[in-house]
Amino acid sequence: EVQLVASGGGSVQPGGSLRLSCAISGFTFDNFDVGWLRQAPGKEFLEWVSVINSAGDRTYYEESVKGRFTISRDIGKNTLYLQMNSLKPEDTAMYYCAAVRADRGTFDRGGYGGSRPYPNYRGQGTQVTVSP
Repeated sequence: EVQLVASGGGSVQPGGSLRLSCAISGFTFDNFDVGWLRQAPGKEFLEWVSVINSAGDRTYYEESVKGRFTISRDIGKNTLYLQMNSLKPEDTAMYYCAAVRADRGTFDRGGYGGSRPYPNYRGQGTQVTVSP
């Protein structure tokens, strides 16, 4: 059974930091790109925030988080992380851990962006709220 269990959300002031974690079971990183989607309040669609490829040597960041967020993974713990620094109110959202089969070739065709691609697996979310 595949499970992606996200944690680490919370409420912080602008400029603060949070680290999200996602404990993964039922598959390993070898065959999946893994990353984070978020859904802001009032928005209909989720958007990809950051993804790391199955080999661990390529990453994607949504433009507004570049330089502030860092994605990483611990293969031994089968855990994905998202370090979020210099948080802004517009980062307020529900954040979801998700996985895309690597053989879909999404990285090779520059396919991450907005709400695409639809993930193969997605876990429950963790809420991040940034407000004064």
